[in-house]
Amino acid sequence: MPEIKDSQADEKSRSQIKRDIRALKELGIKLAGLSKGELAAIPLSDKTRTAVLAAHSMARNALSRHYRYLSSLMGQEDVAAIRAALAGALQPHAADVAKMHEAERWRDALLSGDDSQLAAFVARYPACDRTHVRLLVRNARKELELEKPPKSARELLRYVRGMAESGAG
Repeated sequence: MPEIKDSQADEKSRSQIKRDIRALKELGIKLAGLSKGELAAIPLSDKTRTAVLAAHSMARNALSRHYRYLSSLMGQEDVAAIRAALAGALQPHAADVAKMHEAERWRDALLSGDDSQLAAFVARYPACDRTHVRLLVRNARKELELEKPPKSARELLRYVRGMAESGAG
């Protein structure tokens, strides 16, 4: 009788099987959303890689069926290694987004009208051209008041991003 209990413990419930299949399908959809360059860093068999690349050129109505096929292929792959590589492939993108958000925060702070923000920016990035930053801020504020396109605000953002990327702080 203990053998019966062990075999029952090894079996998955129907709900768990469905959850596993759904997770594999979602993983396949994530992989299909990657570019060819990002996909190169993911450990996949040739058959699965070909299927993922085929999804890039498929019509929308065929994708649902293709994702089911892709989930069946994913069952034969090392899912843990794929998830780890996927997290690593997306990490540089997350770092770029974080840098962009920081630059946007600095731009917004500089345009807020508080002169202490300019001092804080100069303290953070001592190699910056304080006169150029002050000119960009003044022009951006003027454009905002006159309801003109935010040319100087965009230029200020590019300058702040350049300072952040150069590591001048």
